[in-house]
Amino acid sequence: MKAIVRNTYGPPDVLELRDIDKPQIGDDQVLVRVHAAGVGRDVWHVMTGLPYPIRLAGYGLRAPTNPVIGSDVAGVVEEVGKNVSRFQPGDEVFGIGKGSYAEYVCAREDKLAPKPANLTFEQAAVVAISGMTALQGLRDHGKVRQGQNVLIIGASGGVGTFAVQIAKAFGAQVTGVCSTTKVEMVRSIGADHVIDYRREDFAEGEQRYDLILDIGGNSTLARLRRALTPEGTLIITGGEGGGRWLGGTDRQIRALVLSRFVGQKLGTFISSENHEDMIVLKDLIEAGKVTPVIDRTYPLSEVPGAIRYLEEGHARGKVAITLENDDRA
Repeated sequence: MKAIVRNTYGPPDVLELRDIDKPQIGDDQVLVRVHAAGVGRDVWHVMTGLPYPIRLAGYGLRAPTNPVIGSDVAGVVEEVGKNVSRFQPGDEVFGIGKGSYAEYVCAREDKLAPKPANLTFEQAAVVAISGMTALQGLRDHGKVRQGQNVLIIGASGGVGTFAVQIAKAFGAQVTGVCSTTKVEMVRSIGADHVIDYRREDFAEGEQRYDLILDIGGNSTLARLRRALTPEGTLIITGGEGGGRWLGGTDRQIRALVLSRFVGQKLGTFISSENHEDMIVLKDLIEAGKVTPVIDRTYPLSEVPGAIRYLEEGHARGKVAITLENDDRA
């Protein structure tokens, strides 16, 4: 099968399209014929091996343990292990399969869900990681409630476009923060108000927010707290910069420490990859409350270009990889 592989950590230049053996499933796994895959910051981190602690999480210290990259996936079940009960060959699924930039990928049964009936494979392929991050940040850690004023920083990105829609689905009044060229897109997905950070500082206005979801931002804790109500909640997810060791997590650590001494709740989290939340996202999507936003779609052979486009920071929503028009037998 064809796959995007690399033998070392590094920039997109280390990626190559090669022919490799089709993976063999275990008893609790599903073999998925990949129709599409998602591109996100998680892929960049796995590709580069940065920050360094990611290598301790099972990806390999000096060299990658799995040469194939990619996580988000949508496709059709080809084969199931003997312990698998949720799926059978022919089922259309979406979810997480490590090594999804390939014609086939093995995935655990509990990290897949039936594909939403109203989505294409490309749309479904970008849902799992970003959608669950947004859902868990708002629902589980932010405790979002109807009528709250919610600020989404990074509203135009992969997680942000899901967060805006999910917060609206929970009945919140949503303000999104993004750059000038993305204001109309964020408004179009349901944001009640949009702040162009190039023209306005969200922390300087009179509005105070019950919940702030900061997605990969770089605002100081002082500015973020200034925009919160006295008992408001700040949830930081992701973060860039901060060097090869911390990778932006130093701000999250400071938030957790400071939270013990102030009335505001300041926290962070690592999203949990699970079947149950994929079903929640599926239901929201099929109910018309959430629709994935895809900026660009690339063929498998152009994965390096897709990742470079993501690195440039211009993407509105998600970027997808498609294999639907390939020449597989």
